[in-house]
Amino acid sequence: MAPAAAGAASEAMSGATLAEDAWRLAFGDLPVDQGLALRESTAWRHFPGHDPRRYAALLSVADIDAFLATDAAARPRISMADNSRPGSAAVPEAEYAFEDGGADLPNLFARFDAGATLVLSQFNQIHAPLARFCRGLEQVFLHAVQANIYLTPPGAQGFRRHYDTHDVLVLQVQGRKDWRIWPGQPFPNPTRRTPWQGGVEPLAEAVEVVLEPGDALYVPRGVLHDAATQDGEASLHITVGFMEPSFAAVLRLAVDLLEESEPGLRAAFPTWRLAEGPGALAALAQPLAALLAGPEALDRTALALLDRLAADQPPLLARGLFVNEPGLETKLRLAPGALHALVPEPSGEGASLRWAGAPLALTNEEAGWVERLADGATPAALGAASLGFCRRLRRLGLLAEG
Repeated sequence: MAPAAAGAASEAMSGATLAEDAWRLAFGDLPVDQGLALRESTAWRHFPGHDPRRYAALLSVADIDAFLATDAAARPRISMADNSRPGSAAVPEAEYAFEDGGADLPNLFARFDAGATLVLSQFNQIHAPLARFCRGLEQVFLHAVQANIYLTPPGAQGFRRHYDTHDVLVLQVQGRKDWRIWPGQPFPNPTRRTPWQGGVEPLAEAVEVVLEPGDALYVPRGVLHDAATQDGEASLHITVGFMEPSFAAVLRLAVDLLEESEPGLRAAFPTWRLAEGPGALAALAQPLAALLAGPEALDRTALALLDRLAADQPPLLARGLFVNEPGLETKLRLAPGALHALVPEPSGEGASLRWAGAPLALTNEEAGWVERLADGATPAALGAASLGFCRRLRRLGLLAEG
């Protein structure tokens, strides 16, 4: 795939205010290349915030109270955890939700008052400030990003020591929380297909960190940790989940994509040759392995990953039910919240604009207009012939005014 298809992270940062704002909020003044290197390591990191109001615009307890007053407050969006329970720390659903999954607020409040942590999963799907924040990070990392909410009463702990199966960034919104982190990965690179093993022993002594309001904490997957509130003070934090696929998931996707066009992958697997002993099938597998590592398979897989990201996440288009038609002098720019990729055709003639809707086939001239619209332009500056094209993208929600 050509570099223009996905864009390097540094390029995404230079042209996308949403990405710049999200990066600053998440990682402070950490350079992008160092942030990408952090994502590829197993090292945890504490980012002092020096501003207790740093994350106030993303979430508040009032936002949670308003959410609980709606029918959207239901399982599986809501859950609770309390490490003081025998056995699993997960509070049984019957103790805070009705049979249909809706929140049983009297019992939910009672469990919270007794020390249970309230968990709101993927709150970015229904809370606009978090949706925009996650979208900015998605534009940098080119994979899905989610935001789970943890509200813990004073002097309490939700989950016991555990590791996550994806990298997380904890944003401390309100109150303080005491974290313990055990460096290293006792079970390397766990995924959802390799969940918590139980009885995992740390590789090193715990490091203790107190998160103050405005602080952030990056914890790679597989790194053991736990957290508890201090007496007399509740804690509200956002756990940002980086949902990147594993190499195994990408290979499975590549096989699925190639199966339709590659007869070798559809051929019968000769199980009868297993009796010939170890290595009997290696020669048969070598050509197929070369296919999966070839540029065609990799390009198709990369494009499928970009399409999946755009299709699975809320589109955040730059329009509502009514839209104003732009004129020749209307300043337009690509919608900052709409995930998209401009993919040149292999022939060099034209490109495909991938987004949440059906792919758009563009001429070379139209592809050039899209590249200029990334920084903002008027149809007059692009050329009068671009007006109809700009109006089309505006109706699709891919262009914003201003």
